[in-house]
Amino acid sequence: MLRINLTKKDIVNSIYMQIGFSKKISEVLLDDIFEIILQNIIRHKKVKIANFGTFILRRKNKRLGRNPKTKETKVISERNVILFKASKEFKKYINNNE
Repeated sequence: MLRINLTKKDIVNSIYMQIGFSKKISEVLLDDIFEIILQNIIRHKKVKIANFGTFILRRKNKRLGRNPKTKETKVISERNVILFKASKEFKKYINNNE
């Protein structure tokens, strides 16, 4: 059976195999990268990674929603969401490697 999810452990193992860092160092490195991205999204509302894409923090206003099954209406609270827009290079890479 083909596994669809890429886990943090998979990425750590890939860093370990390709670069040769210990698994512990690889995990710390990955955690640091994630922390840098998250802190910059919070601070600047936007993070652009060249040849990959842009993460954007956007505020969604409070709105009225409806449960499609029960037709019950409910207020959906305002919240922050993160959007991702792939770069042209990333889209080109994906479309050329199908």
